[in-house]
Amino acid sequence: MKIVVLDGYCLNPGDLSWKELEKLGECHVYDRTSLTDVEEVIERIQDAEIVITNKTPISKEVFQRCPNIKYIGVLATGYNVVDVGTAKEKGIPVANIPTYGTASVGQFAIALLLEICHHIGHHNQVVHEGKWEQNPDWCFWDYPLIELDGKNMGIIGYGRIGQSTGRIAQALGMKVLAYDAFKNPDLENENCKYVELDELLSQSDVIALHCPLFPETEGIVNKENIAKMKDGVIILNNSRGPLIVEQDLADALNSGKVAAAGLDVVSTEPIKGDNPLLGAKNCIITPHISWAPKESRQRLMDIAVDNLKAYLAGKPANVVNA
Repeated sequence: MKIVVLDGYCLNPGDLSWKELEKLGECHVYDRTSLTDVEEVIERIQDAEIVITNKTPISKEVFQRCPNIKYIGVLATGYNVVDVGTAKEKGIPVANIPTYGTASVGQFAIALLLEICHHIGHHNQVVHEGKWEQNPDWCFWDYPLIELDGKNMGIIGYGRIGQSTGRIAQALGMKVLAYDAFKNPDLENENCKYVELDELLSQSDVIALHCPLFPETEGIVNKENIAKMKDGVIILNNSRGPLIVEQDLADALNSGKVAAAGLDVVSTEPIKGDNPLLGAKNCIITPHISWAPKESRQRLMDIAVDNLKAYLAGKPANVVNA
């Protein structure tokens, strides 16, 4: 059996091993494959039965010209890079990795928030530059410092990752206002309750986005909804970039309506130089790394191998186009 990994570098830049996958067949791993050159994708797949991809698109043309494909494994939770409809028509299961990054993504959302509250990176830098040594007072700060205890954290999307963020927020003394289409009453307590979206928008001091990207959530942070928020609200997004209308958020940051934003995702990745958020005030942007701790990536690798083993055993797991 021939296995092709089209873009393995982000998952494994050298600190993990492909050996468990290699035990299952003749394995060819490419660090990167073009996202736009269909000919290169087809050339690399050729007669492979198993194709593993992260962000390299598997289009209808690829399926038509690579008739030996029997299984697609996606090295991510999102699977929009695969034409799942064509795969289903051809009886090809597409499996994703749904739960590998719950802890790391929740942790990163809080890391963005704490950086906004304390600007630790900046203050460390200016100490090393000599500003503290030269300061006439025994301490100083260049930004307002924020205490989170007693403040409201609104979480849009209260699935596994939203709950992970919510648990940490509650440990910091915050009260969680959760908005989700599916409510679990067992999660409610004196510091956590489900609310409707408008209440979340109007009552939250911090709003974290942890919802999937669906037509009804695309652009959920927009000019109209920002107007419903508290003045000085903090917005966090390490879910999907298109949840935010970026020009609207940039305008709100520059006007001061939104005090700060912490973003690990943007609408087009890698980010483009004309993204309005690059010039916005008090906007922290990191390069989509919430998922990337080694522990999380190892978990992803293990689940990808388990998914393939399940398929080979005739019991496919995590299939998104069953």
